Amino acid sequence: MADTTLSSSRGIDLEAGAASRKRLISRIIIYGLLTLFALFYIGPLFVVVVNSFRPLQEISANGLLSLPQSLHLSAWPQAWGEFCIGGQCAGMQRYFWNSDHDGGPGDHHSTALGAINGYVLSKWKFPGSEIIFGMMLLGVFMPGQIALLPWAFLLGKLGLANSVYGLILVHCIQGLAFTTLFCRNYFIGIPDDLVKAARIDGAGFWRIFYKIILPISPPILIVTVIWQFTGIWNEYLFGVVLNSGANQPITAALVALSMSGTTVRSYDVMSAAVLIGALPPLLVYFFGGKYFVRGLTQGAIK
Repeated sequence: MADTTLSSSRGIDLEAGAASRKRLISRIIIYGLLTLFALFYIGPLFVVVVNSFRPLQEISANGLLSLPQSLHLSAWPQAWGEFCIGGQCAGMQRYFWNSDHDGGPGDHHSTALGAINGYVLSKWKFPGSEIIFGMMLLGVFMPGQIALLPWAFLLGKLGLANSVYGLILVHCIQGLAFTTLFCRNYFIGIPDDLVKAARIDGAGFWRIFYKIILPISPPILIVTVIWQFTGIWNEYLFGVVLNSGANQPITAALVALSMSGTTVRSYDVMSAAVLIGALPPLLVYFFGGKYFVRGLTQGAIK
C-alpha cells in the first residue's frame, strides 16, 4: 500500500512538473511575442528620436536606420525657429503656439459645457431631453467633412475666418458631442437621492453642480480633458481647410514639411520637428495616462 501511495504521489509530481513546464513555455512564447510587437511598434519612434540628434552628414552617409556615432542638438533650434516651412523660415514655433492657443481653450470650454450638458440630461430631465441627447449623439458619428461648408460660411459671417479664434470655436462645438456623452453616462451612476436631498435642503441648480456633482467627477473630467486635448492637437482637417498660412496648426506644418519639394532632405531637422509636434500629447499621456484608464474604468463600472 505504501508503494501504491508513493507511486501515485510520484505521478502527481510528474503531472505537476509537466504542467509547470508547459505554463512556463507558454509564458515565454506570449511575452516573447509581446516584446516583438512592442519593438516593432516603438521602432519608428526610436528611429525619429535618434535621427533628431544625429548630424545630417552622418545620416546621409550611413542611412536612417544606422546607430548614431555622434550626438548633436543643432537640429532642435533649427526646427523650432529657423527651418523653412510653407515659404516661411520661422520653424515650428508659430504653428506650435497656434495649436497651443487652440487646444487649451477648446479643451477647457468643451469639457465645461459637456459637463453641464451631461448634468442637465442626467439629473434634470425634462420633456424631450432624450430626443435632445439623441440628436447630440449624432455628432459622435457624423464625419467632420460634412460640417466643413457650414463652418466656413458661419466663420465668414462672424468675422473669424482664417483665425485661431475661429478654430477654437469649431473645436468647442465639435467636441461637445463627445464630452456630453462621457459626462452624461458617468453622471447617471451618481445616486439621484443625493440630488433630491440637496434640493430638499434648498440647494439650487448651480449649487448642486458645484458642491455635489463636480467633487465626485474628477475621473471622467480627466478623461474628457485628455481626450479633447489630444483630439484637438492632432486634428488636421479643419486646421488646413478653414485656416491658411501662419494661422494653421502644427499638424498642417508637419504635412507641409513632409511634402517639401526640395531635393535635399534635412532628416535631422525634420525628425526634431516631428518630435516637437508629438511632445505635448506624449507628455499628457505620460503623466495622465493612468488617470485616463482609471476614469474610463470607473465610468464603465458605473
